[in-house]
Amino acid sequence: MDSFERLNQVLDILRQECPWDRAQTIESLRYLTIEEVSELSEAILDNQPDEIRKELGDLFMHLLFYSKIASDRHLFTLDDVLHGICDKLMSRHPHIALPDREGRMHGGDGNETPQWEKIKMAEGRRSVLEGVPRCLPTLVKTVRMQEKTAGVGFEYASADDALAKVREEYGELQAALAGKDETDPQPSPEVVEEFGDLLFALVKWGGMLGINADDALARANRKFKHRFAHVEEAARNKQTSISDLPATELLALWQQAKRQED
Repeated sequence: MDSFERLNQVLDILRQECPWDRAQTIESLRYLTIEEVSELSEAILDNQPDEIRKELGDLFMHLLFYSKIASDRHLFTLDDVLHGICDKLMSRHPHIALPDREGRMHGGDGNETPQWEKIKMAEGRRSVLEGVPRCLPTLVKTVRMQEKTAGVGFEYASADDALAKVREEYGELQAALAGKDETDPQPSPEVVEEFGDLLFALVKWGGMLGINADDALARANRKFKHRFAHVEEAARNKQTSISDLPATELLALWQQAKRQED
């Protein structure tokens, strides 16, 4: 594609003539790529197609950049990267006919139910959870762990069953709180554990309802930030600090912010 070849040429020139680009390594780009993925995530949550387009461009540049650095170090090439993902897609989708490296179609066994986790286990994994990176944010890790175990049948029969588990965990948290030492300002390990179990159950219930808990919480965070900004602006208009406003007035301003969203 012309646009891809243009990017390829631009990066080659930058790698030769720009001191910053020439100095980059796979290791030095890592944290920058994390930032780019986060910016893409924000653009998606904000539903801004133009920003999504821009951030995807940044990611494409990073992916090609990594491949060029690796090729210079004789580790692997862009060709290896692209053929590798194509080969993996073929092995993970035996129910769909896909082209091999010579363009010949393979697969299409007629089974329309994907068996991704079973296929991954057949590739040599000892646990379905091996594919969940340790460095994932905790909530994302919970979602992915639950999705992967569900892929091999470790699943509630219905969303109602998942909700029953939420209620069970909430009851256990209440029981742990009832036994808490009131003189100790810190929660007991039991309370912390039960709270974690409740969060885990809520994430699972959301998944059974088709809700990605990380997406839902990200939207809740954004909504909270927007409403709180309204409260702060109202305090500035009153020429006072938000910390000086009584709780009743803060609540009234919060409700005002909610009504403005309707």
